[in-house]
Amino acid sequence: MTFSQLNLHLALLRGIEEMGFNQPTAIQSEAIPPALAGHDVLACAMTGSGKTAAFLLPILQRLLDEPRGTTRALILTPTRELATQIQEHFVQLARHTRLRSAVIMGGVPAAPQIRALKSGVEVLIATPGRLLDHLDQSYTRLSGLEVLVLDEADRMLDMGFLPAIRQVLSHLPARRQTLFFSATMPRPIARLAREILKQPFSINQERQAAPATGLTQSAYPVAQELKARLLLQLIAHERMRQVIVFTRTKHRANRLAELLTAAGVSCDRIHGNRTQAQRTQALESFKSGKCQVLVATDIAARGLDIEALGHVVNFDVPQVAEDYIHRVGRTARAERTGDAITFVAPDEEERWRAIERAIGKRLPRLTLAGFDYKATPAQPLEVPIRERIAAIRSAKTEERARATAKAERKAQRQPAQAHSRPEAKRPALRKRASA
Repeated sequence: MTFSQLNLHLALLRGIEEMGFNQPTAIQSEAIPPALAGHDVLACAMTGSGKTAAFLLPILQRLLDEPRGTTRALILTPTRELATQIQEHFVQLARHTRLRSAVIMGGVPAAPQIRALKSGVEVLIATPGRLLDHLDQSYTRLSGLEVLVLDEADRMLDMGFLPAIRQVLSHLPARRQTLFFSATMPRPIARLAREILKQPFSINQERQAAPATGLTQSAYPVAQELKARLLLQLIAHERMRQVIVFTRTKHRANRLAELLTAAGVSCDRIHGNRTQAQRTQALESFKSGKCQVLVATDIAARGLDIEALGHVVNFDVPQVAEDYIHRVGRTARAERTGDAITFVAPDEEERWRAIERAIGKRLPRLTLAGFDYKATPAQPLEVPIRERIAAIRSAKTEERARATAKAERKAQRQPAQAHSRPEAKRPALRKRASA
């Protein structure tokens, strides 16, 4: 099948061609026709399958001949990165139309979002939390909404957004088309789908919930405290041009990024404690090739679309197999090849074996020739939480002590200054009198 066989508008076909898309992916071929026909769609599809275009193209086709100035489509997505990526796809696909979109998300100034809501842009792309901040305001008008998209519904469940989604739904017209996309279908998500979808056209590509066929996977058994040193040597040994490194915590991401930078490796980091501007800058720097390594927590495991990414390193073993699949899914996309490497410390072996059972294979254990697996690291990567808390408390105590000492010195100076002022003025007064 070709895109032209989907009976899409010529303006959309031009945008598709300029994006370099030759033919629809499986999810696009299955989802676009029923969506164009106005049916609700329930699709089980992995990230990287092309589902963004699978819901954007029907929306664009539907809105082309509609009057402008009214918000007619809402796309809910779990993270800022996904929202930004959907916006980028919208701009490219709609470049030959007059349709407008806006992103409603946290971490950025609210004023542009308020202007967009007041003007009634045709398509809103939003994260649930920030959208709720606007919904009770008079400038938010969604009474003309015709299409709702829930993207990465299972991820929104994992992030605790299900109550927020239900609140958003209470503000939307009951008569609408709903396109529901989820990589997996846990019970709460299946229940939500039954509640909001009307005789949906169902697509099940959950069978693809496994690492891509072009992906080479391996594990490196290594002591926890030697992981950073092994990563540095692997980067040099494997000549990795671009690599995403996933860590367990934000603190570890920061520490690892500092260590890599000190070793002369160009890198940046992306996690929940960074501002949206910092996250966007880090991602753009990585995509453009300015930085070689992007250190990330699982906030980046879904939705990041980086063309021809060659390597993913799991610095820490993921908690569950699904997280592993999404992490390594950043490489070997669109039938390309890629390498996924996981560092497995002794205390992570049990969790790693569970992941292997879930993906149905035992992955090769590798060692790096010439690496000293018995070396003693100069310093631990992660400062224990108790030490971090103690350091914070100590710093605050010192700060309070300095503030108290400063206040005492100021109080001691004030009486002396009050005594000296009259004496300082008298000679000046006598001079003026004698003059």
